[in-house]
Amino acid sequence: MKRDTGYNTRQKEKLLDYLIDNRDVHTSVQKISAYLASEGTPVGTATIYRQLDRLVEQGTVRKYVIDGKTGACYQYIGNEHDCHEHFHLKCVCCERLIHIDCEHLLGINKHILEHHDFSVDSSKTVFYGICSECRKSEEK
Repeated sequence: MKRDTGYNTRQKEKLLDYLIDNRDVHTSVQKISAYLASEGTPVGTATIYRQLDRLVEQGTVRKYVIDGKTGACYQYIGNEHDCHEHFHLKCVCCERLIHIDCEHLLGINKHILEHHDFSVDSSKTVFYGICSECRKSEEK
């Protein structure tokens, strides 16, 4: 795990711990801010953005900008610099962003490249719909 070699404040440590603990999901500045506040370590969003930008530059965090309407999402990748690309599912109800690794979708990439001479950036490809939790809530 690569940590900043400079002075690590409690806020920086909590931020990094949150990202590591949530490495399997994309997270937003708002979620990070809410977590830090709930832990008794409130941090301004400008500070969170600065720390995230630093972690992105270091290569330990990946930044995803899905569309022009919502803020960026972040994911801890640690030393996995060869972090594979994946598609995204976005729930239009709860706005949860889910990354998905699927052989079938990789086949779509290959088909589009071979038959349409177009290379898809799967890290920016989003399928919109309703997640299972929201569908269950709607059924009740």
